Amino acid sequence: MTFCPSGWFALHESKLWKENNVGSEFIVFLVMVGVFMLGCFLFKLPVSVSMLLAAVMGALSGMALGLVTDGFPLRHLVEGSVSYIDTILVIACAMIFMKVLEFSGALNALSVTIVRRFHQRPVILLILLMGIIMFPGMITGSSTAAILSAGSIVAPILLLMGISKLNTASIIAMGGMMGMVAPPINLPAMIIGGGIDTPYVGFEVPLLILSIPIAIFSVLFLGHKEVKNLDYARIEPHLDMEIAKQYGIRLYLPIFVLVVLMVFTKVAPGILDLGIPLIFLISAAVGIPTGRKINILQLLRAAVKAALPVMGILMGVGMLIQIMTLTGVRGLIVVSCLSLPENLLYVAMGLSLPLFGSISAYGASSVLGVPFALAMLNQNTIVTISSISSIASLGDMMPPTALAGMFAAQVTGVKKYSRVLKRCIVPMAVLLVYSIVVIIFSKQIASLVL
Repeated sequence: MTFCPSGWFALHESKLWKENNVGSEFIVFLVMVGVFMLGCFLFKLPVSVSMLLAAVMGALSGMALGLVTDGFPLRHLVEGSVSYIDTILVIACAMIFMKVLEFSGALNALSVTIVRRFHQRPVILLILLMGIIMFPGMITGSSTAAILSAGSIVAPILLLMGISKLNTASIIAMGGMMGMVAPPINLPAMIIGGGIDTPYVGFEVPLLILSIPIAIFSVLFLGHKEVKNLDYARIEPHLDMEIAKQYGIRLYLPIFVLVVLMVFTKVAPGILDLGIPLIFLISAAVGIPTGRKINILQLLRAAVKAALPVMGILMGVGMLIQIMTLTGVRGLIVVSCLSLPENLLYVAMGLSLPLFGSISAYGASSVLGVPFALAMLNQNTIVTISSISSIASLGDMMPPTALAGMFAAQVTGVKKYSRVLKRCIVPMAVLLVYSIVVIIFSKQIASLVL
């Protein structure tokens, strides 16, 4: 495997400032981290705005220390803000598709149908409901989207099944995280791949291997004990079956179109290569007349409102990384990771990715995921990137931001998010260990599935 240009640039860059003064880059790094932390925690600014301020202060401190010599690098901030424009387009279009499913009643009908048909098999029922929770995250790459859309629909059903509020919140939180990891859209893997010039191709099976077993383990560990004696007669009156009866199978037409177009694009890329954003828009357009009457303007507003925080974070991450690269901070991080012994590398990955991901799993993927991927070029790249993205997803459960845990607690009425985190410790630990094991055996796994 050849060494990628961006990785070479980071190493070459690091060599230059190692020959001069590493301390300047470390000072810039501390300034950027400090400004970011102050913005998030002291002034309660949005994560994206805090990243912008950190990038600006990083540029100014780089100028003061002589690392930036051509004046204020406004061009780099602008370029950084559009670094992930393709990913931003995917999120925006995927969110429109998700809102069509939500507004038309398709998600609700699917949940009710699954409960009605599988209530006598609690294990299968739990696994299928977990799949519904994951679905929005799978197509948007956002755990928040999964929790706020499918999670809010499935939560009342889980509660009616006899699962406690705490366990329901924990299931929804883990489902959102696993949806974020699962294919077809995994934003952290896209970001890491972009950082080491690896195209987002061939990730489907490794991501399924990482996400599906953990999702099944999590939902059974958290919910199976409480649904062993499921009383369907008590649940049935609370299920809204009118939507499924009124519109029937046509509710699921947009999902069918989405799957067909995605599969056809993979199987015959030369014949029909629409691109993922266009596929989402076509599928959304198909879904508009299939169910409840939809106010398109209201739907678009809801989609943009839901997608805006994630898109803003990606723009902030782009600016942050651009300035880190310009000032040599990114090279410092890369070399620090590459210089670690292999055993310590796994420990550092298991600790730093989730902790940094508490601010942004996407930022952790770019700042730390890229150097960790470079440090493991002796392993299979696709499987390794997939596993690193899985570890980074744990950041969505880590305080202080803890997006997955916070929103899951709000959806289910759990007052203290810390209780959700404690309840999810075992599934999270299993996810972390499992992801590292997959990296260790990445070559063997790749030889079987790639």
